[in-house]
Amino acid sequence: METKEKKKPVAKAPATPEVKKDTWEYKDRTYFLKGSKEPLTFKIPSRHTPRHPMFWFDPVKGYNRELRYATNQRSVFVDEQQGPVTLEHIVFEDGTLYVPKEKVQLQKLLSIYHPAKGKVYNEFDKKAVAVDELDMIEFEIKALNAASVMDIEQAEAILRVENGSAVSGLSSKELKRDILIFAKRNPKLFLDLAEDENVVLRNFAINATESGIIKLSQDQRTFTWGTNGRKLMTVPFDENPYSAMAAWFQTDEGLEVYKSIDKKLK
Repeated sequence: METKEKKKPVAKAPATPEVKKDTWEYKDRTYFLKGSKEPLTFKIPSRHTPRHPMFWFDPVKGYNRELRYATNQRSVFVDEQQGPVTLEHIVFEDGTLYVPKEKVQLQKLLSIYHPAKGKVYNEFDKKAVAVDELDMIEFEIKALNAASVMDIEQAEAILRVENGSAVSGLSSKELKRDILIFAKRNPKLFLDLAEDENVVLRNFAINATESGIIKLSQDQRTFTWGTNGRKLMTVPFDENPYSAMAAWFQTDEGLEVYKSIDKKLK
């Protein structure tokens, strides 16, 4: 009887270790100081000191690693640097710092590891700037559309927040022009004010006071009827009187007064 010859298992070739691809993009980069200040020169720490700690927590190794920028080293981590080091200052001039693509370690320090990133400075990002600009354009279109169909009373209320009592002497065409200018210059603030019903009610209270229908006491604590001096409401301590009146108009008692004033203003 024939016996089948057992096949010997074929040894598998050892798996090739996966090589992680370096995703760092080699390009020139620019960094800028946050805020409106642009000093002639501004220096940020380039190495760890007791006064200016410079650590980065490594989630793989599980501990903080000390940082140091040295022009003759391939790494910004002190535990990977060898031999003598050549230190260099990190200086912003006129609020900006240009770093060419050849200075990879300085770029990585500034873009990834430096503790001052996002607090003292940011990296210039064309995509992020484009997104911000697109958002602003969309805000502007929305604001201009809202301003173009806005009634005069609401336009006056919004402009009064910015310009105070100066809006009282403006014609309807001037109000229309100014509200469009305001919407274009500061679309986000305009939209916030347009959605705030208290802005209109506050302006209503101011108009009623300027017309003499109601009166505000000299200490700005009490509103009364202009005709008979009967008390309407007391302004809570440390609160804007017209904001308080706007809130009061939304109560049951205040709503009746609002209706009465509205008839007299028309």
